[in-house]
Amino acid sequence: QVRLVESGGGLVQAGGSLRLSCAASGSIRSLSRMGWYRQPPGKQRDLVASITSGGSTVYYGDSVKGRFTISTDNTKSTVYLQMNSLTPEDTAVYYCAADRNWSGPWNYWGQGTQVTVSS
Repeated sequence: QVRLVESGGGLVQAGGSLRLSCAASGSIRSLSRMGWYRQPPGKQRDLVASITSGGSTVYYGDSVKGRFTISTDNTKSTVYLQMNSLTPEDTAVYYCAADRNWSGPWNYWGQGTQVTVSS
């Protein structure tokens, strides 16, 4: 089993930055990928960014390209999401996700952290 705990959310003004962290514990050596999803109020949960084990492959959603950066530490125990140039449209609950497979549904989820961007 894998446990994911997010931190770093909060309230920020438009144009500001936040860095989210996701601490993974348990069977983390088996993980092949980690990522961040977000769910705005009343909308579906969408993939924001993902990174494979070792950082060889990175994905960004179109709406965050050039503004957000995903990274992991060397032990794969923590994944980060650096968010710059935030806009009110980035307001959402952000969820950390992880999985043992390179593709398909994500099996491990954090509880989520709220990010609110004021105009």
